[in-house]
Amino acid sequence: MAASQLAPAPSHSRLLLSGNEAIARAVWESGVRVASAYPGTPATEMLENLAHYPDLYTEWSVNEKVALEVAIGASMAGSRSFCAMKHVGMNVAADPLMTLTLTGAAGAMVIAVADDVGLSSSQNEQDSRFWGRFAHLPLFEPADSQEAYDMTLAGYALSEKFQVPVVLRLTTRICHVKAMVSVGERVAHESTGFVKDPRRWVMVPGHAKARIPLMYEREELLRAEAEISPLNFVVAGSDRRVGFVASGPAWMHVQEAFPDAPALKLGFSCPVPIAKIRAFAATVEQLVVVEETEPLLEMELKAAGIPCHGKDLLPRIGELAPEILKPAVAKLLGETLPLPAIKPTQVFPRPPTMCVACPHLGIYYTLAQLKNLTIAGDIGCYTLGAGHPWNALDATISMGASMGMALGLDKGRAESDRDKKVLAVIGDSTFLHMGMQGLLDITYNRGNVTVLILDNRTVGMTGGQDNPSTGRDIHGEVAPRVDFVKICEALGVKPERIRKVDPYQLPVLFKALREETKIPEPSVIITDRPCVLIDAFERQKPYTVIADKCTGCGNCIDVGCPAIHVKRREKVIKNSGKEVELQFVDIETAACTGCGLCVQPCAPEAIVAALPVQPLNFMKKPS
Repeated sequence: MAASQLAPAPSHSRLLLSGNEAIARAVWESGVRVASAYPGTPATEMLENLAHYPDLYTEWSVNEKVALEVAIGASMAGSRSFCAMKHVGMNVAADPLMTLTLTGAAGAMVIAVADDVGLSSSQNEQDSRFWGRFAHLPLFEPADSQEAYDMTLAGYALSEKFQVPVVLRLTTRICHVKAMVSVGERVAHESTGFVKDPRRWVMVPGHAKARIPLMYEREELLRAEAEISPLNFVVAGSDRRVGFVASGPAWMHVQEAFPDAPALKLGFSCPVPIAKIRAFAATVEQLVVVEETEPLLEMELKAAGIPCHGKDLLPRIGELAPEILKPAVAKLLGETLPLPAIKPTQVFPRPPTMCVACPHLGIYYTLAQLKNLTIAGDIGCYTLGAGHPWNALDATISMGASMGMALGLDKGRAESDRDKKVLAVIGDSTFLHMGMQGLLDITYNRGNVTVLILDNRTVGMTGGQDNPSTGRDIHGEVAPRVDFVKICEALGVKPERIRKVDPYQLPVLFKALREETKIPEPSVIITDRPCVLIDAFERQKPYTVIADKCTGCGNCIDVGCPAIHVKRREKVIKNSGKEVELQFVDIETAACTGCGLCVQPCAPEAIVAALPVQPLNFMKKPS
């Protein structure tokens, strides 16, 4: 959505908004003064949209822990605050979160956490509803954009009433699907100021111990509130053989699949309104709990003595769409469903790959040529280096983990790996997010590890957001730009062991990697080319293939650039009697940016500069 559409709208107007955009609107209307986040799909657009609104401070924080701490500080100051992150980001923020539950909130506070159900862009599929139980915090679960807006407003009201942070749990479907939303106007909430109260804000053991009973008292009050909340309601149905309890997108799937069945919608789902669910269960013959991923509510209901079905019928992975719900419930009822209609042939799926001229292409092409090397990867676009044609990553766990894993691979190496080199690959934003501590650990403990920092001057995987390495803030204004060379020196790497190289210069890159991995001490190689999707990238003259010169060797294909296409294959018998396949190629000139990566491994010099063409729209970030 363009910035002009995000400007304050008249009272009671209707806008077409995604869940993320609706939340941003409601945060602004709630009089929030400070909002912070670290970009992560599917939560990124909340802060991106908030940055367009007036009268509040927004920032991309260096990681989710810092983002939550900024929001906590603003709440301590008596201002309304907001913090957003994806599900794995809450793991990073868990340390302050688990103490925040004891201090509570002074200024009203909402924490939005977006789960990636179905793993569209994440390394796991964890269920953030657990945080409500673990941290003893109220948790709301919207089912569409309108509810995302309404529950954000309700979250601030509840937070203010009980002086407690409210967790707003979303999923990818809520975050990204658009719907019409009725919106209002901003209501200002002035800061009340910071009130010194060491027994509340200084969480030493003695003070924390005294606040634990208060936390449990608050939880019981919240449970009573959930029992009467209008966010939890029953939709009557004529077919009482099965009744459903659901929340979030699963509720929408239940309504679509079983429009005649009674159903209880949980919008205020933690603390669980046990009495309300027990009363509903008594009105149906069988109760089915429809919850995506974990059987959390199902276990709680069974513990409370309420018989129900759940994961004995339904899968524990992915979304619970009607085509999954209908056969499961039919089996429960002993019914047979008609065979589904034959679906048309699906389009061949596009495998995940890097962009044309991505500066990471040359890096992984080079790493694939190196032997006797173990490579610890990290979270970002460059995780795609584990795929074809490079196959140049051996492990990826979580944000910033490449450093610690690399050190562990070094210190824990078996005798059979004695001569293997260990390398860690990490992006610029990821390094600043959680990688610096890992590099410090490597230097402090004298690890034999080479670190490859891929500086493409953006948070590439989530759409090109700024970070401390880009020289711009969330509003695009000039900000201090960190110097990776100085950071690495400060973290203990010797100046002579730090190199800065152009990832488009394959021979230089290959030489740097080969030399630094041979040296038995910490070293760092920093690549410095902008992402092709940001304004800092400069397109050069495109290349084309001289068909008569192409020998079909396929070396250029190994670079992995999507602009290179195989136009025909031929099998030939070499003098040795061995059959080999030749791959003759062409270059999509309209997509080529002229980076020159494919030219360098082309032995017959069949790739030459072409006439300039109009670039395709996808090669530039939308304005």
